[in-house]
Amino acid sequence: MKTFITDDFLLYNETARELFHNTAKHLPIIDYHNHLNQHEILQDKNYSNLAQVWLGGDHYKWRGMRANGIAEDYITGNKSDYEKFLAWSKTVPNTLGNPLYHWTHLELLRYFDIDVLLNEDCAPAIWEEANAKLQAPELSTRSLLRNKNVEFVGTTDDPTDDLEAHKALAKDDFSVTVSPSFRPDKGLTIENDDFLPWVEKLEKAANMSIDNYGAFLDALANRVDYFDEQGCRSSDHGINVIFYEKATRDDVASIFAKRLKGETLSAKEVEQFKTYTLVVLGELYADKGWVMQLHINPLRNNSTRMFKHVGPDSGFDSIGDNLLADKLSNLLDAMDIQNKLPKTVLYSLNSRDNNILAAMAGNFQTDEVPGKVQFGTAWWFNDTIDGMEDQMKTLANMGLISNFIGMLTDSRSFLSFPRHEYFRRILCNLLGTWVEEGKAPKDMVLLETYVRNICYENAKRFFRVG
Repeated sequence: MKTFITDDFLLYNETARELFHNTAKHLPIIDYHNHLNQHEILQDKNYSNLAQVWLGGDHYKWRGMRANGIAEDYITGNKSDYEKFLAWSKTVPNTLGNPLYHWTHLELLRYFDIDVLLNEDCAPAIWEEANAKLQAPELSTRSLLRNKNVEFVGTTDDPTDDLEAHKALAKDDFSVTVSPSFRPDKGLTIENDDFLPWVEKLEKAANMSIDNYGAFLDALANRVDYFDEQGCRSSDHGINVIFYEKATRDDVASIFAKRLKGETLSAKEVEQFKTYTLVVLGELYADKGWVMQLHINPLRNNSTRMFKHVGPDSGFDSIGDNLLADKLSNLLDAMDIQNKLPKTVLYSLNSRDNNILAAMAGNFQTDEVPGKVQFGTAWWFNDTIDGMEDQMKTLANMGLISNFIGMLTDSRSFLSFPRHEYFRRILCNLLGTWVEEGKAPKDMVLLETYVRNICYENAKRFFRVG
């Protein structure tokens, strides 16, 4: 059976259709935050089969399969790629109402020209057709990016990474800019068992000894410089629980020394270390003109049993409900008071925080750049039609949606870029609905400017692309 993905999919009025077809669908993609493998881009890899490119590392699909009663062997276990694909095909018809249903069929249609509803019956034929096409140069990793008009990709990289793949890509004649993003989470989680081993890796990467807090900060600054030399434009921070606890440099130096000696830290000391260190990092980012992205309020690794079995980032994370307004305000203000708050994007996994983040962003705007502090796009569990509409309506209610930097994939899959099309259709339909309801004028020049800026131009300026 053919799919429901028509030319006017999700476009429910004439204004929406005009905006999408005349403007949105032609714009290049700035995907400023994702988890794509830069080594696979460098290799211009062709995937062997659909399961490898589609299911490997995709915890969205893994959660859907588990909810459908699929055994873990068919998800992250030792079953063959074909058996895993069949298990996913069995699950897809049960995902109505979940964006996975839309994403799956958009990806089959846009990348493979397969206009069929995926299920167990047609799965073998789709497997054969898609796998044959995956061997062609047109579906290598670089071609997958070029063919979807991707202009910029911001990967996620540990400060200790040598960035050799990024260096090589920068020298290659590749039309897509692949930029590293600085993700120093392991350098902030001083309470974790892997903190001291990570400090040793930082020593090697920065080529310096770290025996005190000053040296630790110097090593981080060294890596910020190195990342900047390789074209980095952004940092990214995964923050499970927002923190702020005021401390002096001497306080934090003593805390760091205790940790080097293997002593246990109090909760207050942990928070003091994180606060002081992130403020210092934020000032470094501001000096470089980088963007600081804060991803707040996930509740990670909920199933201890499955964490021991398959490890982190495997689909056992969910939404946290920690309050964040006071501490987030103090954290941003600690940078802003020194006029060193970088361009910042605020995301929360809990949609309850939408009003808080939209209002918070308005506290720290300047004439440096329109929308210097952004209420970021709907993230992860909110990356749905309702979630995206709610985020954009909240931003419009409390700020200026005209300066919004739009969509990102946050994905590990090279087949995820139709999510930008999905977002653009939802945006155009929202603007068109406002026109139809008499809430906005049918000024197509004005509306097309909004679409062009939100889908492309704002992010291009914000992340200094080109």
